Amino acid sequence: MGRYVVRRLLQTIFVMWAVSFVAFAVMFLTGDPVTAMVGEDWSREQIEEFRHNMGFDQPWYVQYWNFLSRAVQGDLGLSLRQRQPNLQLVFDRMPATLELTLLAMLISLVIAIPAGIISAVKRNSLIDNITMLGAIFGQSMPSFWLGIMLILIFGVYLHWTPIAGRGTWAHMILPAITLSAYPTARNARIMRSSLLEVLGQAYITTANAKGLKPFIVLTRHAVRNALIPLVTVIGIEFGALLGGAVITETIFAWPGVGRMAIQAIQGRDIPLVQASVIVLATFFVLINLAVDLIYTVLDPRIRLT
Repeated sequence: MGRYVVRRLLQTIFVMWAVSFVAFAVMFLTGDPVTAMVGEDWSREQIEEFRHNMGFDQPWYVQYWNFLSRAVQGDLGLSLRQRQPNLQLVFDRMPATLELTLLAMLISLVIAIPAGIISAVKRNSLIDNITMLGAIFGQSMPSFWLGIMLILIFGVYLHWTPIAGRGTWAHMILPAITLSAYPTARNARIMRSSLLEVLGQAYITTANAKGLKPFIVLTRHAVRNALIPLVTVIGIEFGALLGGAVITETIFAWPGVGRMAIQAIQGRDIPLVQASVIVLATFFVLINLAVDLIYTVLDPRIRLT
């Protein structure tokens, strides 16, 4: 167990280092980063002064070392447009992103787990076919299209919900549904497949042969073990939702980190884009680390391995 935890911690540190390097390298994808940051009406003297102040006149490895040493201390620089610390700007927007992500994940699990269980128990029935058809539709539907359709139907035509912004609980309905559509469909399919595999195991047959009630066999023996693969997926999915919220936040003008990153890209505020990527990636890695550690509790074979 201890060796496994240490190995995962070392992997986490390596991943975070790789994320920092990628975030740093993004500045140089289009060539000289100064060209992308300065205004079109800047004089040559202003450009050279900006290059010196930002440290772009130094070798790239020196720039990266300075960037990494500041990032380790929690200093991700200043926003070029807002002239405020990037880390503070990201953290100010993070509650909105987490709020939307957590609600989308909750909607996904509340719908997907029962749907997957019913579909597995009623295998090859009409309800199973309808559920799986809905899951395929949910996975194939682009989130931006779904968001626009929900706005047109429930916001513009029916006037049931607000179509943009963040304020009351009603503002969360449409973006949360949009963000939860894909994970709901995928989790339902995973739950169904996992439960079908468990129901075919010998110990389930033994439990039925002993005369246990089908409901007891299903809830205490089958579902509990079938949830183990889903737990791993949830960790990965939560991080994916944090990143995937970029599109949803943009469509619904939700004031989260994703929308701020898009605005930073449009405003050529590269340091703020870097800070957004690093913070979101950190959340993603830490959540997956926590899920991996929880997984060792649910499945002792991981500890033994």
